[in-house]
Amino acid sequence: MERSYFFKNAVWVGKAERTAKTFSVLRGRFHVNSIQKVTLNVLGLGFFKCYINGRCINPDTFLPLSSDFEATCDPIDEVISGHRVYVPSFDITRFVTPGKNVIAIHFGGGWYTHSARVFGLPKAIYCIFAEDVDGGVHHFVSDQNCRIGDGYVSDYEFVKYESHDYDLPNDCLGVDFDDSAWENASLTEALDTDYFSTDCPVDALIRELSVKVVGKSGDRTVYDCGENTTGYPVLMLKAKRGETVSVRFSEELLPDGDLDPKHIQGQNYSVLSDGTERTVQPEFTWYCFRYFEVTGDAVPKCVKVIHADIAPSSTFECDNETLNWTYNTFIHTMLCNMHTGHPSDCPHLERRGYTGDGQLTCHATLSVLDARKFYEKWLYDIADCQDTVSGHIQYTAPYVRSGGGPGGWGCAIVEVPYQLYKHYGDIDILSKYYGNMCRYIDYLEAHSEFGLVTSDKEGEWCLGDWCGPNILYPEKDITSHNQQIIIPAPYVNTYFMVKSLETMRKIAIIMGKDEDIAKYDEKIKLRKRAIQAAYFNTLDGNFVMNAQGANSFAVDLGLGNKTTYANMVNYYRKLGYFDTGIFATDVLMRTLFEHGNAELAVDILTNNGSQGYEHWRQNGATTFHEYWDSNRSRSHCHPMFGAPVAYFFEYLLGIKQTEASCGYSELVISPQAISKFNRMSGSMDTPKGTVSVSYERTGGEVRFNISVPAGCKADFRIPSYVRTLNEGENEFFISEQ
Repeated sequence: MERSYFFKNAVWVGKAERTAKTFSVLRGRFHVNSIQKVTLNVLGLGFFKCYINGRCINPDTFLPLSSDFEATCDPIDEVISGHRVYVPSFDITRFVTPGKNVIAIHFGGGWYTHSARVFGLPKAIYCIFAEDVDGGVHHFVSDQNCRIGDGYVSDYEFVKYESHDYDLPNDCLGVDFDDSAWENASLTEALDTDYFSTDCPVDALIRELSVKVVGKSGDRTVYDCGENTTGYPVLMLKAKRGETVSVRFSEELLPDGDLDPKHIQGQNYSVLSDGTERTVQPEFTWYCFRYFEVTGDAVPKCVKVIHADIAPSSTFECDNETLNWTYNTFIHTMLCNMHTGHPSDCPHLERRGYTGDGQLTCHATLSVLDARKFYEKWLYDIADCQDTVSGHIQYTAPYVRSGGGPGGWGCAIVEVPYQLYKHYGDIDILSKYYGNMCRYIDYLEAHSEFGLVTSDKEGEWCLGDWCGPNILYPEKDITSHNQQIIIPAPYVNTYFMVKSLETMRKIAIIMGKDEDIAKYDEKIKLRKRAIQAAYFNTLDGNFVMNAQGANSFAVDLGLGNKTTYANMVNYYRKLGYFDTGIFATDVLMRTLFEHGNAELAVDILTNNGSQGYEHWRQNGATTFHEYWDSNRSRSHCHPMFGAPVAYFFEYLLGIKQTEASCGYSELVISPQAISKFNRMSGSMDTPKGTVSVSYERTGGEVRFNISVPAGCKADFRIPSYVRTLNEGENEFFISEQ
């Protein structure tokens, strides 16, 4: 939309030039005689906190949501599809008083000033719509009459640190501050972008954690907030004037009780005191941590947990604690990685919306969280930064130069719309992105040789699978971030191309694009032949030595021969744990469930070896790690190994849509691996209502309780029993004899 739609005749203003790293405060005045309703549209770039008469209207948020603001930081040699910025709107009626009022906007940094993605100087624009009791509407806008000066945030780097200096003006957000010594705001260049509103959930204060002391030495105290999380501590600052309080954050402790430096990652927060006792907290960044160290005279009051305000939409519980932990920890890990409107790989080191991690966990996330609006917004980001010439899908969305590959990353443009369609039944989302999908396939075609996807954008990474365990040199303590992936990248990337083509074939049928079906059939056939010819060993029936889940990729495409799947099953039955990277872990689990080996899938999911969820649980993890072998993990908060949580619902509880169903209109309830559990229960919120399944084994029979929402057709099927389920509650018993 045009800027005037949101801001009338307002202009972008800021400082003529930035003073060091200090962020400014913009102040404006407006006068209202009578108040019916007052609405504010406001943007401060990068982040902003807005105050009306000294009261913050958006505490504990990081606004605006991340986007590709404008063309300044576009990929090299590419023309991306679009640029947008999201305009927050607030009802500020309760903050405004008749007569004189003051708006103050405290600039932050965020992605707009990030060192890898610097767009420009912080700036702001606002428009206040004041409706009086007689129905008249008055506009008050940002212009060069606003006053601007330095605030108390004295140093800042979005992913690492924030510093406050309370000798700088710290009362400049209040209504009574005298800003006469400040300069008038300077007119700044307007954004070359489209302006949008959005209903994507924003970051918010979710809950507060208490802390306990776990170590103390001199004026240094180490605290534990009980879980790895995202947010920040709230401190009661008691230091004398000129004294500094510093805080460092870590996900782990050393045996001696100090913070583990390998997991600090440069995260710190500091405050220079002016001698006034006050409550302080970071303003424009969050941290990922469980432990933090305070040096100086300050005491933590609590830890605020901050992430996107998204509620769980599911339940799961059984008599296996590994699976219970995995379900709950995936939700927590995923939420910790949902900030500023995109899913990230980790919430501290990079914070980027990696398309590989995001598409991989999309199905599981939509199964357990009310995340529809969040992913719909992220889809705009993915499409916005697609190259209009080549069709290249970026490795991150919004775009930040990063690493990835042409298969598991780019296929997000196909997988995410399709998962949204399957979960919510909105065909428009397929129509909206079908052209983007076609351009992505064209890109893969252009980077193929002999039917295999062999290259990516020149000068960039070309990954296949990622974050595999150290199986080449198990005797060595490999702590570097270098992957140990045996499976060739073209094998994995071509697999993802075929899966995308298969999905697009389904989409063509759904949308009535019959003319495209034969085209996809031919492309699929060609790519499958290429994979079979390049990687299948006819002597033993394996693909790539059956290592790291290689056979599962082939089986998922219907390739190999009758021994391929048997070899995979026998190998993992003997191995008993994961030897897979992020993509193969998901494909392996799905393939085992779909081919009737649910018991083996459960055994691997619950294994207590060194590579699996139980190993993490036993070692006190409260979020998923970047690698199975945690000593290699820079980050202990990566969600991508949580993709199999979707199968807890789809196969263990058996809540599975029929092939033709979308929005959970037609279900087959078919629980697997019942013999492995004495009880299991779970539920999912769907567009039709809540569907729930529970069972309990007692005395030689299994009692089932299944709730089917109105308007949903459902059958119950297990090998020994089939029945049609009624809407509402269904209770029945099945003998195990």
